[in-house]
Amino acid sequence: MTESTSIDWDLARTIAAKVNRNEPELASDDRRRMDADFEEFTALAEELVSAETGLISLDGNARGRVADRADWVDANLRSFQRLLKPMLDQMEEKMGGPFSAVGPKVAGAELGMLLGWMSTRVLGQYDLLVIEDENPEQQDIVYYVGSNVSALEKRFAFPERDFRLWLALHEVTHRAQFTGVPWMREHFLGLVNSTMDQADTDPKRFSDGLRRALAAKKAGEDPMADGGLTAVFASEKQRESLEQIGGLMSLLEGHGDITMDRAGVGFVHNAERFGRVLRQRRQNASKFVALIQRLAGLEAKMKQYAQGEAFIEAVEDHGGRDLIDRVWEGPTMLPLLAEIREPDAWISRVAPAEQVVA
Repeated sequence: MTESTSIDWDLARTIAAKVNRNEPELASDDRRRMDADFEEFTALAEELVSAETGLISLDGNARGRVADRADWVDANLRSFQRLLKPMLDQMEEKMGGPFSAVGPKVAGAELGMLLGWMSTRVLGQYDLLVIEDENPEQQDIVYYVGSNVSALEKRFAFPERDFRLWLALHEVTHRAQFTGVPWMREHFLGLVNSTMDQADTDPKRFSDGLRRALAAKKAGEDPMADGGLTAVFASEKQRESLEQIGGLMSLLEGHGDITMDRAGVGFVHNAERFGRVLRQRRQNASKFVALIQRLAGLEAKMKQYAQGEAFIEAVEDHGGRDLIDRVWEGPTMLPLLAEIREPDAWISRVAPAEQVVA
């Protein structure tokens, strides 16, 4: 794949390495034990998630991989290169002059700082991108960032095997969502690609975005609540796509957390404590970390967990598992972000008439 030059990817990698340079090193015995644990627990999690949700992967068995922070950064840089290529190619065509030399370095530095910082906090991630002409061994992987997992276990005296299975359940649930629902991966990537294709590189868009943000602020609204700077500077068409993406991600994150807890019953002890500590960890971020989260849209992502769980619980209270499972029937059954926040609106739209109670 030809790399776009609108982002200096090598600089991004270098900056990320400087940001995460204080990564605690795992002792060789600890690393071997962690490798063995996540190989075992990724396979067990797949069985438990399938039994709990009925979602069975159409792409074979899940593969877990313990990564260091640099590995995680590299995997995400590859993903960004794939996802952003259409938009970056468009920017290269439209933008010239001084920006053509300076812009890639600025973008590379910003991306490197963001990924470097994120690599110090992320515990696990499923890489959902699959590109036909790329090495299959580098794709469709459940990553676990070993040093971060180990540091959290030591800090809070978490029982290692319980905590690792609990993490595996969440990430493997995401793989089941994308590989066990035949249309999900294509639909999600279609939304992302649509957002990229709709990117407007006209500088006027940025001034328009700032005006909208100031107007929202004066009206007592939070212009970055649903996606950070991306949402502020999105075009009208992009905001429609972001509404769909926001609803989908809230659903998937909430479903991941609920499945993690339900599938782990009888296998994972201390799950309630694990969840409480991680929620506090998100909430107790320093002011600087909170600012980064806000600008990057990660604050909105954190809300997705709670909003998605609340949506699923409300739907199940109304119509049980059969009703919530209708979300897997096709893209039109997915909730929009507004419906995530108002579950009754989604129920009224999709539930059989006899199930809708005034």
